Amino acid sequence: MSPRRSYDQYCSAARALDVVGDRWTLLIVRELLSGPRRYTDLHADLPGVSTDVLASRLKDMERDGLTTRRRLPPPGAAYVYELTARGSELLPVLQALGTWGEPELGERRPTDAVRAHWFALPLLRLLEGEGLVEVRLAEGEFHLHVGGVQGGPAYGDGPAPREPDARLVLDAVTCEALSRGELDLPDAVRDGRVEVTGDGTIAKALRAE
Repeated sequence: MSPRRSYDQYCSAARALDVVGDRWTLLIVRELLSGPRRYTDLHADLPGVSTDVLASRLKDMERDGLTTRRRLPPPGAAYVYELTARGSELLPVLQALGTWGEPELGERRPTDAVRAHWFALPLLRLLEGEGLVEVRLAEGEFHLHVGGVQGGPAYGDGPAPREPDARLVLDAVTCEALSRGELDLPDAVRDGRVEVTGDGTIAKALRAE
């Protein structure tokens, strides 16, 4: 485990960066906001990180109280990493960074990796209300806990664990435009670029019922 470095400045922003300012740390948080993940899953969804750096960051995050590591019961018997309550509090930080970074996205470059669930954060910013939303893209499915459950995951890979309050079907081009702030979600629904089904209040609000 690397020694904890500090800016040695009596400033809350500097203290926060002492903990989460290292490269990859906040992206690990992004992945763990979907719930417990195995090391191999984290490595697969963080293209470009080396195994040594990922292992080091996870140890540092555990030391700093952002994550915990536990062993799943049989038949899984694998170790998983998950956010603590303190780590989960970084969700609005990542959302604010995502909003600030919208102008930096531009068109997707040929070298850009993409995972379907990376669109979860921008969609969480765009959806209002409270409920479970399933999102279907050609690249994969994920689900969102809009409004959030205290201490629970903000989103997850795969279909919703129960019948969702709303189901959104859209293509990657539309999702990218929403992520860049170029397209408003209600407009995308009205123009037929996002198909909305479901009987929950979120679905009805998106359909302007």
